[in-house]
Parts: sequence; structure tokens; C-alpha cells
Amino acid sequence: MLYVGEGDPIRPRLESHYAQKDFWTRAVGFTTTTAGQLNKAHAQFLESRLMALARAAKRLPLDNANQPAEPSLSEADRADMEVFLGHMLGMLPVLGMRAFEQAPKAPAAKAGPVLTCKGKGVQATGYEASQGFVVRAGSQAVADTVPSMALHVRGMFDLRQELIGNGVLGLQGGIYQFTQDYSFSSPSTAAAVVLGRSANGRIEWKAADGRTLKELQEAEAAQ
Repeated sequence: MLYVGEGDPIRPRLESHYAQKDFWTRAVGFTTTTAGQLNKAHAQFLESRLMALARAAKRLPLDNANQPAEPSLSEADRADMEVFLGHMLGMLPVLGMRAFEQAPKAPAAKAGPVLTCKGKGVQATGYEASQGFVVRAGSQAVADTVPSMALHVRGMFDLRQELIGNGVLGLQGGIYQFTQDYSFSSPSTAAAVVLGRSANGRIEWKAADGRTLKELQEAEAAQ
């Protein structure tokens, strides 16, 4: 669960959330050391943009009830805040916060080759990228998980249910389909969501010539 907010000052907001919201375990705050660089409109702009990014990424459910409108900023102020936002988005993953990350629209030049994962009448494609392992939009996932998944790999089972709940996986003709590119923390997590069971992603994901991801990685390491 994620909540995005702005406050001036911040401490009363944290105290209020501590008393009223029981889901959170940590908070990340941003401010500036330059007096006057951030005013109320600037903070509201950043809040609106972050909420929109979080909703688009669909990595965590948002506790915010509504999407606030972006305040009217001058062209210069808006440009400054986009730069400030860029710095925030660069720092957040280092702090372990990836709720705003979206998969790249297409494989980058440094991304790995497109790989395929097949099983139970479904087929998914994906590739390794700096964000993790990206499963491409249109990929398929099985409709049902094996019973042991909920018992022994609960984290992956819960992630799959979350992706179904937030619309990343949509039911189409009796199977699930990825409605957008989605970045997973590892190829094994991606394969588990696709196949509905515990999976070794280095074996399940294969290149067009039949080589597994493991074989590709070993060949690259040997060069």
C-alpha cells in the first residue's frame, strides 16, 4: 500500500498518518535546502505527478482516494519541478522504493534479447533490462495457479493476485493477458506469475534458438 502526500510542515502529517493509517512502516520525504524553491503549488504539482505515475505503474495499491488536479504553474516553474521530480525518481529506487517505475516502452539498446516462456497453453515474451525482467504487453498467463503456490510461494501468489486486482493481468478468453509491459524483480518471479507455479526463470525463459536464459548468461560470462 502506498500513500502520496504533501505537507508544510511535514511532521504533523506524519503524526496524523501514524495515528490513522496502520499499513505503513516507513516514510520517504523530500524537501529543499534552498529557501523559497518549493512553495505550496510546487508541492501539489509533485504530489499530483507522483500519484499519476504510481497509478500508471500499478506496482502498489494507492491509499489516496482521489487524483488531485495539477496546479497552474508558470512554464519556468513547471520546468523546474520536472527537474526536481526527475531527481526524486532517480533517488527513490536507491531507497528501495520502486512504486513509480514503469517498464520501458521498448527494449533498450542494452537490454537482453527477447525471450519466451511457454506452459499450459500460454505464451509470454520478455527481456532483461536495468529495471529487472520485463514481461511485454500481450503476454499470456495461466488462469489458475497450482494449489501449492498459495502455500509455499505466498509472495509470488500474492503478487499475481495483486496484478489481477489492479488490471495488469486481464482475463481474456479463459486466460490472463498482460495489459501493459511490466517489470519484475527477477525472471523467476516473472515466470511464476505466467505459469502459476514456482519456476526457475533462468530455465523457463528461452531465446528463439532454444537456449535458456541460463545458457545465454553463461555464454556471455565466458566471453
